[in-house]
Amino acid sequence: MRKVLFAFILPYMCAAVLAQQSPAPAPTAATPASQAQAPVPPRPAQPHTLLDGTPVKLRLGQTMSSADAKVGQEVPFEVVEEVKVDDVVVLPKGATAIGTVTDCNPKKSMGRAGKLNMSISYARLADQEKVALRATQENKGGGHVGAMTGAMVATSIVFFPAAPLFLFMKGKDITIPQGTEITAFVEGDMHLDMARFGVAAPAAPAPQTPAMANLVIESDPPGADIEVDGGFAGNTPSTINVAPGSHQITVRKKGFADWTRTLNVTGGVIHLNAEMEQPVAPVPGAMPLAPAPSTPAPAAQPAPAQPPAQ
Repeated sequence: MRKVLFAFILPYMCAAVLAQQSPAPAPTAATPASQAQAPVPPRPAQPHTLLDGTPVKLRLGQTMSSADAKVGQEVPFEVVEEVKVDDVVVLPKGATAIGTVTDCNPKKSMGRAGKLNMSISYARLADQEKVALRATQENKGGGHVGAMTGAMVATSIVFFPAAPLFLFMKGKDITIPQGTEITAFVEGDMHLDMARFGVAAPAAPAPQTPAMANLVIESDPPGADIEVDGGFAGNTPSTINVAPGSHQITVRKKGFADWTRTLNVTGGVIHLNAEMEQPVAPVPGAMPLAPAPSTPAPAAQPAPAQPPAQ
């Protein structure tokens, strides 16, 4: 009797599995063009951002079965392919991802199947931050938990084609073997601090150095000392670099009067020609004029004596 019942149920079970695996029918010529889904253009790349909907390929880390799973139980996954942002690996291969059992029931009497629903929660980035994941590519709201679990069951059957169906159903308990691969998707845009992934921050621009001015200083006669703001800077002729601003230029040579100029320099090349002047020299052989002798003042004469009064 048991063999007859199994033979009766098996075709319906196979038909249900094939229905899950069979692709959706392509739109025929009679299908209006407005009903055909237009291809979604790719989103423009945003710097330092892990974009919403980025695919993340995962591998189940342990066998899960509706016979012993518990609601709230964490389910380990492993990242199969690395994910990059700005050509930098932010989610490395082998990183940890976590799912959660949201609903489970073991098989029941009268041939009622077990139930096992899971959601995918997050993956751990290279900087140990969590990136939220979801089970479907488009975030249309509502729950996609059952869709993810169904996809995992179908993937398991494809992943182990040599195994008979009852190994996966296990008396109609839902069983998903370790190593089953699925694709999850990033939930929402996530801006990243690339410095935490080993990317050096761009160096601050160096302060601009003001353009230096060139002073070309000559003198007649040459060989004079040049002083800039009171400090010795060379001998004429020379080219001296000075910063923009006000500067005092002095040219000195023994036997000549000092030549001094004050310049307000803004840049470029400035030519200076110091024409040295000799001081006025005394005439050779000339004696200095002696000062005129002073004439003594005449002495005061005594007043004549007055004769006595008669």
